[in-house]
Amino acid sequence: MKQTTILLTAIFSLFAAGQLRAQVQRKLTEATISYDIVINTSNNNPQAADLLDGATSIIYLKGSSSRSEMISSLGTQATIIDGKTGNVVLLKDYGEKRYMIRMTPDNWKQSIKKYDSVTFAYFKEYKMVAGYNCQKAVGRLMDSTTFTVYFTKELLPVNKDFQYLNKNLPGLAMEYEAAMGKTSVTYRVSNINFNPVPKSKMDIPQSGYRVMTYEESKGAGIN
Repeated sequence: MKQTTILLTAIFSLFAAGQLRAQVQRKLTEATISYDIVINTSNNNPQAADLLDGATSIIYLKGSSSRSEMISSLGTQATIIDGKTGNVVLLKDYGEKRYMIRMTPDNWKQSIKKYDSVTFAYFKEYKMVAGYNCQKAVGRLMDSTTFTVYFTKELLPVNKDFQYLNKNLPGLAMEYEAAMGKTSVTYRVSNINFNPVPKSKMDIPQSGYRVMTYEESKGAGIN
């Protein structure tokens, strides 16, 4: 009887510990989040797959500001969001072609307008991603396009502007589908570093780029 009691106590303790971890929510104010970009197997464009092979996305969070970088064999594209002013700078660095596109808060809202009304349906399906328990959700865009995402409630971004596709989720998107041009890809977190992010990551280059407004970039077909 005593052994049974000890066993039941141990099982209950493990269960309680698991429940406690699931309920603990860490506010994400400063971190570096690395996503691997995987070409979905259903894609039938081998050239696109080759160009995006080994691509990564790195998110730098510092307070209300963020920097999102997409790095591939084509080059690097970075989006810097100033949390205080709401202004956004888009940097496109593709070899000799280097563009800086400056956006006002209204410009930014217009550029991501298609994601404004994303709604999510939640499912009792879970998986571990980078050590975090993640729940399945299916997002639906205004044009009825759907995508699957796994998110964790254990990490709650204070500033959600960087994950505009998934900003309505009650947590951090750890794995999700997205369209990159005509190519379907999956973003999956490979690592989260909670060390302080250097302020320099939010600095705007003073030279080396052709500077354009949002309207100019649209007219040139760059944005």
